[in-house]
Amino acid sequence: MTVSQPAWVDYAVWWHCYPLGFTGAERTSVAGDVVHHRLDHLIDWLDYLVSIGCNGLLLGPVFASVSHGYDTVDHYRVDPRLGDEADLRRLVDEAHRRGVRVVLDGVFNHVARSHPAVVRAEAAGPGTPDGSWVKWVDGYVRCFEGNLDLPELELSTPAVRDHVVAVMEHWLAFGVDGWRLDAAYAPGPEAWAPITARVRADFPEAWLCGEVIHGDLPDFVTRSGLHSLTQYELWKAIWSSLNDANLWELAHAVERHQEFLRTFVPQTFIGNHDVTRIRSRLNDDRHLGHAVVLLSVLPGVPSIYYGDEQGFVGTKEDRPGGDDQIRPAMPPRPENLSLLGRPILLVHQALIGLRRRHPWLVRADVAVVAVTNETIVLECTSESGGTHHEIAVALNVDDASRPMPLGTVIAHSGEDLLEIEPHGWAVLER
Repeated sequence: MTVSQPAWVDYAVWWHCYPLGFTGAERTSVAGDVVHHRLDHLIDWLDYLVSIGCNGLLLGPVFASVSHGYDTVDHYRVDPRLGDEADLRRLVDEAHRRGVRVVLDGVFNHVARSHPAVVRAEAAGPGTPDGSWVKWVDGYVRCFEGNLDLPELELSTPAVRDHVVAVMEHWLAFGVDGWRLDAAYAPGPEAWAPITARVRADFPEAWLCGEVIHGDLPDFVTRSGLHSLTQYELWKAIWSSLNDANLWELAHAVERHQEFLRTFVPQTFIGNHDVTRIRSRLNDDRHLGHAVVLLSVLPGVPSIYYGDEQGFVGTKEDRPGGDDQIRPAMPPRPENLSLLGRPILLVHQALIGLRRRHPWLVRADVAVVAVTNETIVLECTSESGGTHHEIAVALNVDDASRPMPLGTVIAHSGEDLLEIEPHGWAVLER
């Protein structure tokens, strides 16, 4: 049985934004915590978000931190580099006025070393009440994936759980619509279960999505109490299969995706704040449309990473500052964007529009109808309200054209409706 999620999520299409980068904020916290009111910059982009076809704003970290936002020092205070609580209030209200939901990034697995709880824990040591707030290894505070600037909180400690619940519920009461739980995989599903149970009981309309990169995703959802998880397997298969002309890999990932859908509705994406941009990942620019088609039509809760809809490029590098290319500042207003991105924007608008006209796709059954190294036909079906729905996606990454599958073409990369052009795609209604 599929894990239930708030009904509104079935209609959500997210625009994922990393605020510190988007607004051009300083790389590290400002001396004296001087407040810079930059969140208004995002308000000026809300109509653009809607014009893409999105109705959700998935925000990266907005709370006071030392540098990149994932080293929080205060979960109750807006990062002064972005503004203050009044600025966040205005952003949430303006989003809601446009029918746009807002989800925050909950960074609770780890915090900054200067976080007061860590300072108290290190002073008290292991085996003490204050020390129980963090994880310990051989007498030292354990840090997230070896990063000494990111000590890990111990979510199994009742006081820490109370803190996390209090923070989540504080901002839900403030008016946000849900949480993305960063690095949810690190503490494990059992650590989240008592937290999500309390939050879901008090805020049943809040959406809770966890960042999990690999593993038994259905089991994680079932044991954690989360509504959804990030679908990294599908993300990897999309760009990798297109690059290698090995659509068998995509077929396998789609079959796995269908298995996940029996338990929960995954959060799907082709780009986010942690990975090389999809246009830079792809070896052939002609395949960008293929990736957008898959994001738009396949079941799941889709998100578009800001700038991907404009064809932005950027490579993630394993070095200090290695995220800068994929977390860029945006111009003051959408009108200041280069016209070079317009063709890719139009593809996004057309395909997201198709998705919005067929909301049943969020929970559709998906099957692989035919596959070769260079071609694949996927079929999404649903029985809802006594009506049978069916949409097929056909991809071609070969240098030769292919016959168009049977059905009414509703979106197509080429002009000839009898064939799929070389390196083309088509969406058909059946």
